[in-house]
Amino acid sequence: MISARFSHKFFKRINLNKFYSSSVPKFPRRIFSGIQPTGQIHLGNYLGAIAQWVKLQENNEDMILSIVDLHSITLPQDPKTLSKNILEMAATLLACGIDPSKVILFQQSMVPAHTHLSWCLGCICTMPRLAHLPAYKEKSANLKDIPLGLFVYPVLQAADILAYKATHVPVGEDQAQHIQLTQDLARMFNNRFGETFPTPHCIFPGSDFARLRSLRDPAKKMSKSDPDPKSRICLIDPPDEIVKKIKKSVTDFTSEVTYDPENRPGVANLISIHSFVTGKTVSQICDEAKNLNTGQYKLQVADAVVSHVAPIQKKISDLLHNQDFLLQVLESGAEKATEISEATLQEVKDKLGLQFKRKTVHKHKLNL
Repeated sequence: MISARFSHKFFKRINLNKFYSSSVPKFPRRIFSGIQPTGQIHLGNYLGAIAQWVKLQENNEDMILSIVDLHSITLPQDPKTLSKNILEMAATLLACGIDPSKVILFQQSMVPAHTHLSWCLGCICTMPRLAHLPAYKEKSANLKDIPLGLFVYPVLQAADILAYKATHVPVGEDQAQHIQLTQDLARMFNNRFGETFPTPHCIFPGSDFARLRSLRDPAKKMSKSDPDPKSRICLIDPPDEIVKKIKKSVTDFTSEVTYDPENRPGVANLISIHSFVTGKTVSQICDEAKNLNTGQYKLQVADAVVSHVAPIQKKISDLLHNQDFLLQVLESGAEKATEISEATLQEVKDKLGLQFKRKTVHKHKLNL
C-alpha cells in the first residue's frame, strides 16, 4: 500500500488518549475530518492534518475522511480547475499514506445526506449565531456581495460531522468555534427531538510543531490563502523552488542556530520543519548545527525537505496518471459513506415527522 515516511518521534509528542472522552458511552468512537480541494497542500497542511490522520489510521481508528468540495464553492471556483483539484487532493492523500482499505475516503458532493441534513440543522440554527463566527467575519469583510453559502457553510460542516455520528474531530485552533456550533446543534436537536447525535469533541495536535509559520512572516501561520507563494512550501514544489523559498525565508540577524519560538520565530520554524521531515529532536538538530550560521543551516533544511517530499511527489504523479483508480477509490468511499449517513438521515427525518412508517394492512382497491 502507498505510504509515506513520517517522524514517529513527532507523533509521540501527541497524547491522543487524553482527547477520548468517556462522556458519550452510547456512541462508539468515530473520527471525521474533511479537507477542501482548493490550493496546493503545503507542509503545514501535511503536518497539522494529513500526517495526523495517517497516525490515527495506524492506530486502527474508525475514521471517515471527506474531500469537502461543496465547502470550496462558497467562493467562486473555476469548474475545470475544481475538478482537477479534487482528483489531485485524492492523489495527495493517498500518496501521503491514507489507505482507503482502512478508512473511508470520499468526495462530499457524492453523498446527498450532507446537504439534506444541513437543511434540517439549519432550520434549528439562528442567524445571529452564525454571524458571530470569526471565520465569516474575516472572509466577508472585503466582499460587497456576500454569498449565502459563505454564511451558512458552518451548518453544512456540522452536518458533515453529525451525519456519521462522529465523536471526535481533528481540527486546528481556528476551527474550534465551528465545532462548538456543531456541539450546540447536536444538543439542540437532542433536546427537541430525542437523543440522536453524540457531542463531538475536538482533537488538537499536541505539539509546538503542529502549526508551521509563514516563511515570509513568522507571526502568521503557513496558509494556502496567503497571497505570497514564497510563504509556504507545497508538497509538489520542485526541488529548486523549495531551496529558493527556504533560502529567502525570514529569520533574524543572529547567525547561531537556536530554538526560541518567542524571540526567534523564523529560525524556530525552520527547526520545526527540519525536525518533522527527519525525525530528529530539536536538541539533536541544534547540536548538529552549532558550527553553522543560519544561511548554511537553511541549505541543510532545504536538502532534508527535498529528500522527504521526493517519494510523495513521485506517488502523486503516478496516481494522477491513473485517474480511473482515483475515481474508483472516491466512488467506493462514497458508497460506504452513503450507507452510514442515510441511516442517520432516516432517523432524523423520522424524528422530525418527515416520513411515515408503513403498517402491514390488506390491500384494498381504491375507488377514486
